[in-house]
Amino acid sequence: KRYFAAGSDALVFAHEGVNIGVLICADGWEAAPAMLAKAAGAELLIAINASPFHMEKQSTRLDILRERVAETQLPIIYANMVGGQDELVFDGGSFVLNSDGTLTHQLAAFEPALAMVEFKHAQPIPAEITPHLSLEASVYNALKLGLHDYVRKNHFPGVLLGLSGGVDSALTLAIAVDALGAENVHAVMMPSEFTADISVDDAREMANMLGVKYSEIAIKPMYETYITALAPQFGNLPFDATEENLQARIRGMLLMALSNKFGSIVVTTGNKSEMAVGYCTLYGDMAGGFALLKDVPKTLVYKLCRYRNSLSKTILQRIITRPPSAELRPNQLDQDSLPPYEILDGIIEAYVEDDKSRVDIIEMGFQPTDVSRVVKLIDRNEYKRRQSPVGVRISHKGFGKDRRYPITVKLDFGK
Repeated sequence: KRYFAAGSDALVFAHEGVNIGVLICADGWEAAPAMLAKAAGAELLIAINASPFHMEKQSTRLDILRERVAETQLPIIYANMVGGQDELVFDGGSFVLNSDGTLTHQLAAFEPALAMVEFKHAQPIPAEITPHLSLEASVYNALKLGLHDYVRKNHFPGVLLGLSGGVDSALTLAIAVDALGAENVHAVMMPSEFTADISVDDAREMANMLGVKYSEIAIKPMYETYITALAPQFGNLPFDATEENLQARIRGMLLMALSNKFGSIVVTTGNKSEMAVGYCTLYGDMAGGFALLKDVPKTLVYKLCRYRNSLSKTILQRIITRPPSAELRPNQLDQDSLPPYEILDGIIEAYVEDDKSRVDIIEMGFQPTDVSRVVKLIDRNEYKRRQSPVGVRISHKGFGKDRRYPITVKLDFGK
């Protein structure tokens, strides 16, 4: 519902002898509305906002509002909403700038906050300033708030997730417990013949340490039943991604069955790096209702794990240090199929978030073969991303509403 209509005149009202100009959201991002308010007699500006979070957004807000202060020589109260709405998280973090651009008040981010702002001669009297959050802290809190509000506002009783013993599911579990409480989280380990013992041990220990409900369902009997049923069709064709994806789809089916029976929403654990290049299985590990790490690249996943452990030991160190693997075939590692994540994530950021071309990315120092391969994978896998669940956006351009790319394109992906 819209509460405001566009107008051509400045909105200025008097309160206790002070003329106050009102800016609504995007009014503050350009000079004209604030200047019109000053011309209409405003001595103080209030900017009310529904400004969604992305990394470093708060610094951008401060820089832009300081420009308005410099142009008008007026103090500004910036009030921002807080809460999750589908993929968007509104992070709050309201603040006040005096007429020389000095920050006099800074409220907490990612939680409702209230402050009394006192003025003397239309200038704010300095008060306590909440410390600035690190990038990792702000992203972690955005993910936590986004998950909490999506689950609670849509009236789900809790969440289900597949726990693999890997770093992505470990981080997802930690955020879910922080957001919803251990009593509302059910972790399910679904080992196969390719699952290492250490993965099962780590999954159990993580679940026990965090106090969540934990279940184990071996998928080998179901997998063998499918293979037997398909054998007449497959004939002597060799083991390939078909059998790998079959395991992921069995796991997805089990989680969705538990979701149907008990009402909890399935939270998927795939990250942005995997989503970008299609290193994920439709109707398998992509099956669920909320993709928490959908906009979090793998390199940032590791940083978030270390950040969470800096608060209290939550994620096992060997989960963080083990080489990542989907464990869908013997001795499998992610790096068998993908470039190193440091390289992969750099190319994804340049191509997806910054709209750079292949030539631009190569000029940044990446190898031409890596760039061509990754760009090709990103373009080819739009059809998968279009079928993925909604998830928290933390970058300035996430997959989904921010990046609308056609599935059907007459391109030669080999070039």
